[in-house]
Amino acid sequence: MSYQDKLDEIMEIDGAIATALVDMDSGMALATSGNPKGLDLEVAAAGNTNVMKAKMNTMADLGLKENIEDILITLDSQIHMIRPATSESGKGLFIYVALDKKKANLAMARHKLRIVEKGIEI
Repeated sequence: MSYQDKLDEIMEIDGAIATALVDMDSGMALATSGNPKGLDLEVAAAGNTNVMKAKMNTMADLGLKENIEDILITLDSQIHMIRPATSESGKGLFIYVALDKKKANLAMARHKLRIVEKGIEI
């Protein structure tokens, strides 16, 4: 299954606006999907790479030896989710998805993202 197929699967989540698969080393989106209406996915990819790196650095500074499951950013009308890939060959990648807060079910979105993310490999 291609990256694009995986992202199209994420777009089936209720309330999904847009999604991207991002390389954390470069901050570049490897693939995108959705109709973001004013949301620049390239800018989102780079910015969320900074969020991931900042959180990982903070965890290291605190001596926390745990993995990040996901990062949630709740806005007035949207929920933004960042989920690192956990497969051995997917390390260094993360999925970013923007959801319409009124239409999305956060628990179901997290569940679906967890399933899709496990199959992402380089």
